[in-house]
Amino acid sequence: MPKTDPKRPHILFLFSDTGGGHRSAAEAIIEAIELEFGEQYSTEMVDFFLNYTPTPFKHLPMLYPKLVRVPQAWGLGYSISNGHARARILTASAWPYVRRSLHRMVANHPADLMVSVHPLANAPALRALGRNRPPFATVVTDMVTTHALWYHHLADLCIVASQEAYRRALAAGMRAEQMRIVGLPVADRFCQPPGDRQTLRARFGWPAERPLVILMGGGEGMGPLEKTARSIAQHCPSAALVVIAGRNQTLKARLEAMQWPIPTFVYGFVREMPDFMRAADVLVTKAGPGTISEAFIAGLPMLLYSRLPGQEDGNVTYVVNEGAGIWAPNPEKIGTILQDWLAHPEKRLQASAACQRLARPQAARQIAHLLIETIHNREKV
Repeated sequence: MPKTDPKRPHILFLFSDTGGGHRSAAEAIIEAIELEFGEQYSTEMVDFFLNYTPTPFKHLPMLYPKLVRVPQAWGLGYSISNGHARARILTASAWPYVRRSLHRMVANHPADLMVSVHPLANAPALRALGRNRPPFATVVTDMVTTHALWYHHLADLCIVASQEAYRRALAAGMRAEQMRIVGLPVADRFCQPPGDRQTLRARFGWPAERPLVILMGGGEGMGPLEKTARSIAQHCPSAALVVIAGRNQTLKARLEAMQWPIPTFVYGFVREMPDFMRAADVLVTKAGPGTISEAFIAGLPMLLYSRLPGQEDGNVTYVVNEGAGIWAPNPEKIGTILQDWLAHPEKRLQASAACQRLARPQAARQIAHLLIETIHNREKV
């Protein structure tokens, strides 16, 4: 059981490593609380699946990378379970299996505010807390096409990233006074002044005179990265290419062994993504909400080549409709679009301006203030 300081209100964040966005969102908010309020509040993160659910639920973080590699099955499951009534049936069915573990979690981690950044944590955590509970907040880490499991009518606060997510929350039974539209929380290092692009490129050993394209597929190196990289190298002889293979070491080794017709730099999992984005001209990526939000802040136009059906469909529509990027779902199309963007830089500049307009660099700090306000509102009652 963690030792909390009785003089400082304690905030517990429920997350799970089923995708990188839940952990990074919680970490960004905790960082913002520390930046805005110093040591006035203590914080803690708990992976509720891994530490407080029985088999088979506790294995979901390990199984997630395999599940999302079958997008059709993922999309079917997303669609079948989505909807207010279906979400309630799903969580009620799981409750007998997780009840004892969740009660233990609540007992082991007393808090003055509980914050969920995962849709599957909301209903069981609120049920385990019971009636005499601390305030409960949800920070929705999907951007647009949000699942009904995100929304629980007993939450004291629910923070979303877009107007469409807000509309879906109301359709799922939430009240307007529970909701706030803020944006996705992003680590503070993404929100710093951009710095000098040429200095950054020199630091990384990248050519200063060529347009620079970053190709990535999330932390797991998902999608047809190798075919896409080949297409870019073939269609864009004037460019330089940075490929981020993430944790996919097999892919990284294969890419490093290849002969490339343009300057090409291959990386595994990287910590320098803020500066990578600031140094680049175009980002080619899957439609993950965190990466999109980070690219908005960097003013980095995007080509989106894949998305999780259901969950990320709205991200693609949002980026394309707002003029911040293009949907290019096959490697050949990516190569030809990039060729056109490099030949007509004004198109890239228009997309970059759209990204800057959509950016929400203060979202994490705004969320921090809303959470602290929620604690104090309960104290006044």
